Amino acid sequence: MSGIYIHIPYCKHKCEYCDFYSEVSLNDANIFHHLIEKELKLRANFLPQKNIETIYFGGGTPSLLKPEQIFHIIDAVKKEFSVDHNPEVTLEANPDDLSYEYLKGLFDIGINRLSIGVQSFADTDLLQLGRRHNAKQAVTSVENAYKAGFKNISIDLIYGLPYSSNEIWENNLNTAFSLPVQHLSCYHLIIEEGTPLSEKVSKGNIKPVEEDDSVKHFQILQRMAKKNNFVHYEISNLAREGYFSRHNSSYWKQTPYLGLGPSAHSYNGMVREWNPKSTKQWSTAINAGKIIAEQEVLSEKDKLNEYLLTSLRTIWGVNIIDFEEQFGSSALKKLMSDASPFLTTGAILKRKNILLISPDAFLISDSIITELFQ
Repeated sequence: MSGIYIHIPYCKHKCEYCDFYSEVSLNDANIFHHLIEKELKLRANFLPQKNIETIYFGGGTPSLLKPEQIFHIIDAVKKEFSVDHNPEVTLEANPDDLSYEYLKGLFDIGINRLSIGVQSFADTDLLQLGRRHNAKQAVTSVENAYKAGFKNISIDLIYGLPYSSNEIWENNLNTAFSLPVQHLSCYHLIIEEGTPLSEKVSKGNIKPVEEDDSVKHFQILQRMAKKNNFVHYEISNLAREGYFSRHNSSYWKQTPYLGLGPSAHSYNGMVREWNPKSTKQWSTAINAGKIIAEQEVLSEKDKLNEYLLTSLRTIWGVNIIDFEEQFGSSALKKLMSDASPFLTTGAILKRKNILLISPDAFLISDSIITELFQ
């Protein structure tokens, strides 16, 4: 079954580290749901079949939309597609948007999974990142979400922060595990070119974290997750059994998805498409009944390498029988030859017909996967 991703491009302000497409102007926010409805109708035939299992509101800051606007989009999806009887419907949210009343409104319209952008439970970290909430608001948002009825709550945390410490990171995780949270998305800070944080680094105002500290943070995460019965099911994602993100897992399993909104990406097994990183360009085209997404037709080599890239990030790994069926015996022979040195060192494990990266080698997974590309 396929998924729908809706990119909400609005933010009250840009965070220091963020390079996702967003705009601080909210001028079009009140009509955005109508534009998404129009795009849904224009692109309804992109997916190979009409069965939808997951709907994901990302951004930007989806929690800047009103519950009734979000409901309008969900209803529009149901009119164009056959939505599963028990879909996963996720909304990304900022802690300072999440009053109890707003959360109850979200729950009542069918949002059943929240992804809260906490990033840190330390005010010093939040100030450094340019977040618009504080630590107390972060805790309260999770507690309010649970009280409002949400039983599938994910939070984002960032490690590898300049001037942070092992102690602060461990306290962040202790707080997370003490709350009614079922899923964690934990990302190492990436200093993206063109962001305010990047400018501070180039001027010498901030020094990136030492590699040894990054490794220590990741090891603390692994140790504490295991202690608290969280499964490290993808390099950046951990959850209790039964709470793996169905939507994100579909990306790693090469499931088709349709992306709506400015900068959103789509994939149907044959091509990738992406909308322009401009709300104005996107909305002008949609209002004119046009799609101006760029497109890349995937070659067999592209498909093979993407299969490796996504599969090896997860605990499901590469099923070598499936791999051979899809890409042929010569491709499998090359894969096993390229994997041999890593199998010898234990960086890659072989369990029956599955190849997977050892949890001890997660931090160097990108370099390992690159060596396996064909």
